[in-house]
Amino acid sequence: MSYSYKRGRAVKCLLPLTLVASALSSALYAADADQEEGLNVVTVTAQKRQENAQDTPLSINVLSAEQLNEGSIEKIDDLQYRVPNLQMSETGISTQMYVRGIGTGNNQGFEQSVGQYIDGIYYGRQQLIRMPFLDLERIEVLKGPQSILFGKNSIAGALNMESAKPSHDLDVKFGLQYQPDFGAQETTFVLSGPMSDKLAGRIAVRDYSEDGFVTNTTKNRDGVIRDDMAVRASFLWTPNDNVDVLLKIESADFDGDGRQIEIIRDDPQVDASGNPIIHPALGLPVNFDFILTYGLQAAGLSFPDAIDGTAIDYVRQADDAEYSFNELDNVTLRVDWDLGDYTFTSITGNVSYEFEEQCDCDYIGANVFNAWINEKYDQFSQEFRIVSPVSDKFDWVGGLFYQTSELELNDAVKIPDGSILGYLVNPALWDTQAGRYYSSDSDLWAAFFQGRWHLTNKLVLNIGGRYTSEEKTGERVLTATDMNTGALLPTNSTAPAIFYMGFGIENEQFINPAVTTGHNLTGSRKESSFTPSINLQFKADANTMYYGSITTGFKSGGFDARANSVGSWEFEEEEATAVEFGIKNMSDDRTVETNASLYRTVYDNLQVSQFDGVLGFTVGNAKETVVQGIEIDGRWLINDNLTMNYAVAFLDHEYTDFSNGNCYNRQVPDGDTVNGVQLCDYTGKSGQYTPEMTANVSFDYVKPISMGMFEYMRASLGFFHSGKQNVDVNLTPMYEIDAYTKVHARVAFESENWTVALFGKNLTDEAVLTYVGNVPLSGGTFGTNTFYGFVDRPRSYGVQIDYNF
Repeated sequence: MSYSYKRGRAVKCLLPLTLVASALSSALYAADADQEEGLNVVTVTAQKRQENAQDTPLSINVLSAEQLNEGSIEKIDDLQYRVPNLQMSETGISTQMYVRGIGTGNNQGFEQSVGQYIDGIYYGRQQLIRMPFLDLERIEVLKGPQSILFGKNSIAGALNMESAKPSHDLDVKFGLQYQPDFGAQETTFVLSGPMSDKLAGRIAVRDYSEDGFVTNTTKNRDGVIRDDMAVRASFLWTPNDNVDVLLKIESADFDGDGRQIEIIRDDPQVDASGNPIIHPALGLPVNFDFILTYGLQAAGLSFPDAIDGTAIDYVRQADDAEYSFNELDNVTLRVDWDLGDYTFTSITGNVSYEFEEQCDCDYIGANVFNAWINEKYDQFSQEFRIVSPVSDKFDWVGGLFYQTSELELNDAVKIPDGSILGYLVNPALWDTQAGRYYSSDSDLWAAFFQGRWHLTNKLVLNIGGRYTSEEKTGERVLTATDMNTGALLPTNSTAPAIFYMGFGIENEQFINPAVTTGHNLTGSRKESSFTPSINLQFKADANTMYYGSITTGFKSGGFDARANSVGSWEFEEEEATAVEFGIKNMSDDRTVETNASLYRTVYDNLQVSQFDGVLGFTVGNAKETVVQGIEIDGRWLINDNLTMNYAVAFLDHEYTDFSNGNCYNRQVPDGDTVNGVQLCDYTGKSGQYTPEMTANVSFDYVKPISMGMFEYMRASLGFFHSGKQNVDVNLTPMYEIDAYTKVHARVAFESENWTVALFGKNLTDEAVLTYVGNVPLSGGTFGTNTFYGFVDRPRSYGVQIDYNF
């Protein structure tokens, strides 16, 4: 095995930390040896059977329902500040999730590299990452390829979520939360209890609204204005002692108006020597703001608020309507049938969603263009699984899986009447649009098996594999049409030609002499894979377990949904091979828990999507990428009242062979030539969202009190730290953002039924960019270097009231 200097240096630094982690438990135990009670057992289902997380031989972080509620964690972008090496970002046209620096970029043709599973059902589409949490029992974050038991495309990791189940005891919960800074209001209601001797039901409702935290001065209002509503009904039928039938029906709407986007940089045009161009009469740099402010004076137009400042100040300008309307429906039927000592499980699921979005994707307060998207998705899946009884010799889990899905995407770049593009380029563009139709259908089946041999009373060998076969078809058509009527524009007329020659949108009406077929692409592909895994556990004693594993992963190829060029259409599957060593330890008195893992994963043909510099995103495959590092986490019951949770992750991410990347604006091409265009070489660089260190530590203090109806006071204080990282989609060096630390705190007064709490988030008021990209047309059309960025929430405070009966 060979290492570059960078990676070798990192591993040399990380190996001693493993020894530190293995010694930490005994050191902390000695400091608190008289503790009588210990930490609670954390139960997980990561291996398709309930077991202690400390007995699960993989890197896993778990958050319980109580932790989610107390941390006001409402969706995945809140979760990332509790789990190191997990990141989520929203972009203008998609949503992305990364584990250990591996995720999925801007392309609806991609499956997510981090699989999301709710009650055993795969939620693999990028829009579903925005879905709010509702009445969850726990969240398990599994890191590294999870190909055998979770399967489809979970090549970087998996989020395994479990909803709260109906109970035969009456359970009523009511919660209110209010954050005045954003006008955020959340109401939750849960009712669970018996409906008969054999039937229990549960209904959960969540309503959320928010005024937003970014001010749009063009419209004189804040955003994102959110309006969420989710309802779930579940029923548990136990006809006899051997059968459980769980039916879950849920529907959710999560809508937004506006975007948390700012223009953060506006560099001017440059001459052949790279010097900024200064207007000779006005003495001002010819940047994007200058072009908008002065370039249209001859037409009698002005846009004084098109770009107002470039500092991160939670102020933006946008003139067009912006919205995101999302509807999700799910029906899941699970049957667990005890056949002697074996358990047969059937999980049937149907997931469908539709969303419509409009983005003011010029990101300025001027009439330029907008982008409209409509996506529909339907998925049906069926899994049959058999779990053997736990044995001191051999036990196993195996099954069959089938999934079929249909995706349909329509979008358009719309240039309305009066757009400045009509003045600057050609009036023929007014009331025209470049529209896209994309579809992708998939049929997949898989068989999986994982066996656990107890070689001795201390040594356990886990061997498994999954065989997957998938057939996929795709279609993409780009046309130039009248924006009002939808009629096709005449072939080789002015607007279609400008869409191609000025904006790089190859369409059916303008026939590129080199591409005589226009833009009407279809394709089909069939691929199969076998992904084996081997894991060896050594139980040193009752409280210490070591493990080592070699795991493989596979993510299917497909068809590029976002490219505007016919030269970018089909992308290949990616594969991963991961090696991991770990230790899990609990002190004898159960007061100190310490876990550590050392990992290295090699990805072949990693699927990458990057901005084309004008109006589209193109897909490529990075030939080889290596991620490696160490993760340490645990808990310490310091005394009867005080508990500490901690986790730290070190990440070393490197493209070891990636010579076909899209160049960032003004980058000198030095890579491969693809379809006649020289690209840029990213070999040796780290990717987007790859901080070398992320960490969090929190303290939870509980003390009995006598204050009116309250019996306990609970205080928590948490810290999250992220090292510097590049958040630009094309990795421009100027957007390697600085390290930051966020602090959150909560003080609650509790009784048997009531909880009243005050909390604060991001108390350090860190201004954090979560995603950066070039403003469309700024570089390719106007020659400037203008950037927009998504900004995270500033400091906020809130009050929370819960009633449990």
